[in-house]
Amino acid sequence: MASTPGILTHWPWEPLGNFKYILVAPFAVHSLYLFAVGAEDWNLTYLLIFPFMLWRMLHNQLWISFSRYRTAKGNNLIVDKSIDFEQVDRERNWDDQIMLMGILFYAVYWGVDIVAKIPFWRADGLLLTFLIHSGPVEFLYYWFHRALHHHYLYSRYHSHHHSSIVTEPITSVIHPFGEHIVYFILFAIPMVTTALITRTGSIVSVSIYISYIDLMNNMGHCNFEVIPKWAFTIFPPLKYLMYTPSFHSLHHTQFRTNYSLFMPFYDYIYGTMDKSTDTLYETSLKKPEDVPEAVHLTHLTTPESVYHLRLGFAGLASNPLTSKWYLWLMWPVTLCSMISAWIYGRTFIIERNTFKKIKAQSWAVPRYRIHYRLQWQREAINKLIEEAILEAEEKGIKVVSLGLLNQGEHFNRNGEIYLERHPKLKVKVVDGSSLAVTVVLNSIPVGTSQVLFRGRLSKVAYSVVSALCHKGIQVTTIKKAEFEKLKKALNTEDGNNLALSTKGYNQKVWLVGEDLTEIEQSKASKGTIIIPFSQFPPKKTRKDCFYLNTPSLVAPKSFGNLHSCENWLPRRVISAWRVAGIVHALEGWNVHECGDRVFDVDKIWEASLQHGFRPSSLIPA
Repeated sequence: MASTPGILTHWPWEPLGNFKYILVAPFAVHSLYLFAVGAEDWNLTYLLIFPFMLWRMLHNQLWISFSRYRTAKGNNLIVDKSIDFEQVDRERNWDDQIMLMGILFYAVYWGVDIVAKIPFWRADGLLLTFLIHSGPVEFLYYWFHRALHHHYLYSRYHSHHHSSIVTEPITSVIHPFGEHIVYFILFAIPMVTTALITRTGSIVSVSIYISYIDLMNNMGHCNFEVIPKWAFTIFPPLKYLMYTPSFHSLHHTQFRTNYSLFMPFYDYIYGTMDKSTDTLYETSLKKPEDVPEAVHLTHLTTPESVYHLRLGFAGLASNPLTSKWYLWLMWPVTLCSMISAWIYGRTFIIERNTFKKIKAQSWAVPRYRIHYRLQWQREAINKLIEEAILEAEEKGIKVVSLGLLNQGEHFNRNGEIYLERHPKLKVKVVDGSSLAVTVVLNSIPVGTSQVLFRGRLSKVAYSVVSALCHKGIQVTTIKKAEFEKLKKALNTEDGNNLALSTKGYNQKVWLVGEDLTEIEQSKASKGTIIIPFSQFPPKKTRKDCFYLNTPSLVAPKSFGNLHSCENWLPRRVISAWRVAGIVHALEGWNVHECGDRVFDVDKIWEASLQHGFRPSSLIPA
């Protein structure tokens, strides 16, 4: 929001939230009904307004996904900073301007008879549209934009847009409602002129013109350079007719230069062109793809998790995983994404972060959680993981941490098989188990004398139980098979602190895996603290117990906006397995941590705290 919000700041349908589309639903349904029944008064212009709104949403979303993918790679980057959650929240309702234009189009259709009669196509109208845009629209926008930077208007309106220093495509349409009204009036000049005055307007000319506005808005707010140098070499005057992302990025960092809309010639005419425009353009084009110090290798989880990636919907990705009703309506897209993931044969970048002296990336294996449970898929998935590790080796990456099910005793012996196949690996493979262990241990309240253990055994589970028994804390299991396996892993002295009980559930601290059942949870006493040690959380069924997050830490704010496949965690909370890889890279530890190896838990805990990571708090069910 602007620093001193003026009148018409808020959008009128803001109270409706995601139900704002009920405002256009009657018109969309009515137009489809007239077409379906073959009514005499059905009209093509009326029918196409809603599909055109959908096209604009798709067009914008494609730019958003493309931009985030390219930003994650880091090549041709303009401003090397991360986007924070405040910006994500501020830019969440980027579709408001599509709603506004749709409502106004419906209003014009019903209020101006001649609009309903415009032809489908006229070439002269299209040409005139762009001539009017190049002249009056660009000129008026330039001076309106300069006026917006006057203190009075800037503090009440335009500062909302300029709150985003690091831009991305949707930043282009994040303005107060009143400001958008003026933009619509400006962009309506060519459409009104061709439709009402020259009578040369057409459905195609309006559609192309608005799509052009969307294209240029999205392209110009990318945080990486996309216009190749040869375009300006072949046609030098193009520099006056088309701006670049670096041109507009300077406007967001310098504020008092580069005011033009899409065509910079007015900045040249009135002397407001930033002197560093050409230099920044050249520098951005030459910036190579990032070579991060640390890579976290994760994977997709549920079918809907694809929408929670940073490449998907920002509003979903920036919040813990929740099931939204409208995602069920997108099942054809979800199915296509699953098929694409199955066909796509290599990992892909989903996130990039800069923290202190290192760059970190997250790569996703294009497989879902269900694939990891299938025995016949293991070899193929292990090959994908191995190829990712070798790619990291080739690029000179220092650390690869294995997240979620990319590690496991029965799956790949906690990553040991990759070292056996490639014993001379320089990149360090880290399963993160030591930090996960110490996070669990430090989550147990001081003074606890006994805990209940229940869950599928893993490297982390064995290490946690061993450490607790060694400290003299009694660990009670409720499954005989788990008890016998744990007993074999402990020495005689520590084994005395391991007990088996099928009746007692009185312990106030439970250490659990994802397979904790609802029946087992029902036996917990009120106020029990339930601490997961597994990668995935158990289903929470008790409101009178306290559930901690899966082993995780709160990242420093300087880490930026975090998105990951561990999307059941709250904001800024990232898994211990991922933090472990980052800390290994920050500390420069030249050791592998996989197989049976467990790093010094005290050392990695202290290092994590020193770098600003903090334990996550208790989360009520």
